[in-house]
Parts: sequence; C-alpha cells; structure tokens
Amino acid sequence: MTEKENLLRAIRHQNPEWVPNAFKIRQTVCFLDPPVVERPSGAGTDDWGVKYLFNAAAEDGSYPFQGDYVLSDITKWREQVRFPDVDAMDWSDIAEGWERKPIDLEAIDRDGRLVVGLVRIGVFERLYLLMGMENALINYIAEPEEIAALAGAIADYRIALIKKFTQTVKLDMIWYSDDWGTQSSLFVSPEIWRQIIMPHTKRIYDCAKELGLLVCQHSCGRIEAIFPDFVSLGPDIWNPCQPCNDLAALKKAFGDRICFFGGIDSQRIGRPDATPDEARDEVRLRMDQLAGVDGYIAAPSQTTAYRPEIVAAMFTEIDAYGKYPHVSPAGP
Repeated sequence: MTEKENLLRAIRHQNPEWVPNAFKIRQTVCFLDPPVVERPSGAGTDDWGVKYLFNAAAEDGSYPFQGDYVLSDITKWREQVRFPDVDAMDWSDIAEGWERKPIDLEAIDRDGRLVVGLVRIGVFERLYLLMGMENALINYIAEPEEIAALAGAIADYRIALIKKFTQTVKLDMIWYSDDWGTQSSLFVSPEIWRQIIMPHTKRIYDCAKELGLLVCQHSCGRIEAIFPDFVSLGPDIWNPCQPCNDLAALKKAFGDRICFFGGIDSQRIGRPDATPDEARDEVRLRMDQLAGVDGYIAAPSQTTAYRPEIVAAMFTEIDAYGKYPHVSPAGP
C-alpha cells in the first residue's frame, strides 16, 4: 500500500495499515496556494487592503497592523470592503505550499500525492482583520445583522475562490483555515458562533463537497464547546487538535465521523529542556487517545522550531508505535 492510499484510508476510516506520519506529509501531499495575497510575507497589504508589519521574530514574520482598519463602520461594509476579484487573478500563478514555491502543475505525481488547495483566513479571521478584534467582538453583540451579512459576503468570496481553483487545477481536498479558539475558550460565545460563523462555514463545506473535495478544517484553540456542531457540518479532518481540548473524550464521541490530525503537545515537547524520552512518551499518549482503529494523522499540535533530537524522536516513535492493529484503543 502506498503512503497516499494509507493516508486516504485513515481519513475515510477504512482500516489503514499504519498511522500516517505528518513528518512525511510533504512527500505525500502537494499543497497548492492560489494567486491571492491573504497575508503578505513581509510588510505591506493583503489583497483586501489590510496592512501588515514585519518582525523576523514573529510567527511567520508578518502580523496585522493594529489601527487604520479597512472597515471603520460595520454598517458601511458594502462601501468600505474591497473583495478580491477571483476572475481577475492570474491563475497561472498557482504555487506550491505556504512558501509559494514555483510548481509545474502538469508534473504532479497524482498517483503518489494528494493535491490540496490552501484556502487561508476563513470567515471569522477575515472579519476581525478587516475591523480589528475588539471592534469585531463588539459588533457581534451590537450589530449582529450587519456582521452576519458581511460574514455571508466573505463566504461568497471563499466559495467563488474554491470554484475557480477547481476549474484551474484538479484538487482532492481543501485546507480551510479559520482559528475559532484561544487556549481556554472560543473567541465568541458558542451561541454567536452558531448564529454567525456556522451557517457560512457550512456553505463553504457544502461547496467543496459538491465539487467532490475532502475538507480539512484548521482551527487552533479550545473549540470543544462547539465540536458537535462543527462535526455536523461534515468536515473530514480537524487540525491541529490542541490538547487544551479533551482530545480523548472528543475521539470517543466523534472519532468515527472525523479524522484527527495533530494532538502531540507542542507546549510539552517544544520546551527548551524537553527530552527525546518526553517526546516519545507524548507520541504514545496521543496515539493511545486518538488512533483507535483509524482516523488519525500523527503530528504536533503546532508547527514550531523543535530541536532536531525532538523531531527525530517524534518521527521514529510515530513509525514504530503506529502500526495497526497494535495501536492501543482510543482513550486511556
């Protein structure tokens, strides 16, 4: 069985032979980036007009400027928000991965690689980038109808982008990024998420499903309060499964309906004094919780600069421990 075949079996709950190892994922998955600037790599603006500053020490370097927001009045979003035009984009400029490396689309090994389209910065994130986090949180309460209408327009853009993407290149999956949680809770109440974010997320998923695509939802933070609602929308994968959630309980309740991707605690193994033995223990713990008989891709809960010996310990332990049927049942 090839790595791609085994990965698809894990995603589809079809008895994979081993737990897919995310450290090998770039050999199996071809991530494609569409020709839209959702976040500039340096100081400047994205294609929505949001301003970014740059600090080499910051995560990924660029970060949004706090102030001088695109949207100063939620009731005027129809005049103030400039939506990227998917038809005007140069679709010959599809690149590989977050690093946007040039790629020959015709040369992709489709037998050996899963082709995944990156759909960055979902509805929730785009809302606060346009008006600032504080203003967005206020508007969820003060102007729910207007912010819901804007959320719908952002989803319309995302849907148009996905359709154009699939017209240009054959995709197998979309990787949809929208961080809904902090370390301790959702950014907004579950009720607000259900009323404003959930319906438009469903529309985006439905579009992808109608096009025959798998859906991987990337959402950081503690989102367990809305997990039943999230799973009901029909995503295939959840990443990065941060352990601030009760991962064992979520796996027991929903493991037959969604594939877990991540979970290996980056806060534990990313410490300066973390040891390879701790990394191996952490891998085994998360596999015991999440692997079950299928539906798990082993990976750290965040991408960060792990020491080489920690990466090596994770890599080898995932392969050594992750052989079915020897993986322990889900949940301690």
